Amino acid sequence: MSVGIVTGSGGLIGSEAVRFLADAGYDVVGLENDMRAQFFGPESSTVEVTRRLEVEHDTFHSLELDIRDADGVDRVFRRHAREIEVVIHTAAQPSHDWAARDPQTDFAINANGTLNLLEATRRHTPTASFVFASTNKVYGDRPNDLPLIESETRLELPSGHRWHAGIDTSMPLDRCTHSLFGVSKAAADLAVQEYGRYFGMPTVCFRGGCLTGPQHAGAELHGFLAYLVKCTVTEKPYAIFGYNGKQVRDNIHCADVVRAFAEFLRNPRIAAVYNIGGGRQSNVSMLEAIAMCEEIVGRELRWTLDEQPRVGDHRWWISNLDEFRSDYPNWDLTRSIEEIITEIYESNVERWLSTGVQ
Repeated sequence: MSVGIVTGSGGLIGSEAVRFLADAGYDVVGLENDMRAQFFGPESSTVEVTRRLEVEHDTFHSLELDIRDADGVDRVFRRHAREIEVVIHTAAQPSHDWAARDPQTDFAINANGTLNLLEATRRHTPTASFVFASTNKVYGDRPNDLPLIESETRLELPSGHRWHAGIDTSMPLDRCTHSLFGVSKAAADLAVQEYGRYFGMPTVCFRGGCLTGPQHAGAELHGFLAYLVKCTVTEKPYAIFGYNGKQVRDNIHCADVVRAFAEFLRNPRIAAVYNIGGGRQSNVSMLEAIAMCEEIVGRELRWTLDEQPRVGDHRWWISNLDEFRSDYPNWDLTRSIEEIITEIYESNVERWLSTGVQ
């Protein structure tokens, strides 16, 4: 049976990728060590997700392995060798703020961990497709130089601007502030591209905006939409950082992200790079997201504004999806921002209220 490797298999995108590969007939090996609980606390643990995946899918096998362990990673790849057809790499330290607290751990996971996986793939299964969940933070705060116009609820680009339909991959990465998280992910992103170009391996970087879904364990430092819904349900205070709450994010459902992975796997390319997100079809400002959550939940959110934005944080981000749609015309978004918020709420409200999650 063909083997698919998924790193971060208990996380939002990783777990969705496991389900896709298992349903597609792969023997799936997950690499997961529940670092998310260390990053964001026990309620963000991925243990239960991993257990559920093992029950639901007989062909899924989870290994407790840290991707910083180069020898351990190599042993897994050597064990399965040429049976490996797909590597989906979603494991990461995903937070701006956490990275600033411990830059060495952040870089070791995001950059060195990615290098370990690339090298193991090159040594043992160089024809396998390597899918990397990158981030729009590789562009640093370059989007903050855009000539944004302020309205009552959001910041917005003028309709005639070249990136009004969304930012494409022609945006430069240099001479801007990235946050240390952005730096570690940019290093990984470039390494994935280089292994594609230099060694002729089929690799792709998906530079995601806000990726979300009902199984997202949203935390204050990462996963704002799920955390926003949780705070509205549980009446926990929510803090907005900077820009008067008018900063704009596009949001894409995890299922649509993995559907994009699937399209690439059907027709892989060498060193491909795409921006992926909700685009013009699914985006929202903080103020608009709060209003939507309050309407869907039927309860007001207690929120405050901290005038100091996070380092390297974007004032406005909407992904241009045309590059990916051009190469893979069968793919498109399936959910709007309102549908995503509603699904997050309906899938979690009983658990949040019954367990008293705060």
